[in-house]
Amino acid sequence: MEETSDVSRLVRDSASGSAEAWSELVRRYAPLVMSVIRSYRLSPADAQDVSQTVWLRLVEHLSGLREPEALPGWLSTTARREALAVLRGQQRAIPSEDVADRVAPDDTDVASALMDDELRRALDEAVETLPPSQRLIVRALLREPASYDALSEELGIPRGSLGPLRGRAVRALRAQLEPSLR
Repeated sequence: MEETSDVSRLVRDSASGSAEAWSELVRRYAPLVMSVIRSYRLSPADAQDVSQTVWLRLVEHLSGLREPEALPGWLSTTARREALAVLRGQQRAIPSEDVADRVAPDDTDVASALMDDELRRALDEAVETLPPSQRLIVRALLREPASYDALSEELGIPRGSLGPLRGRAVRALRAQLEPSLR
């Protein structure tokens, strides 16, 4: 019974800002926290991080503890939760050296080229569905961008009609291609 009241006093005094009471809590319960953490077989650095997080959580919740006598259970539960959080984080993370081993530098170039070919093929197919005048201007623009004067002369279309014609063609292509790009 005396130890229970002693823990309550230490928690109350720590919450009030007593450095001595806080040091005594840490001295008394650090072995418990570390034993729980070690059971998860974390690296020494991760174990230290989890321990620090557990003590930080205690500082955050110290004044709100309803049953200070239950502090050992609270610390054990918090240590377990924090250790599991670190393990879950490690499962999602792939160290950068591993990624370099799994993906050859040429894989990116090949994937990019395949994507470019696929996009080009989709664009060519979409252009074929355009009306003849729009198809002519899009092909000319894709081949080699030229001034509107040069395009007007090459295609036999008045210069003033090129902009609106190009705009309609681009809107039609966008309407066809955007759904497949999403």
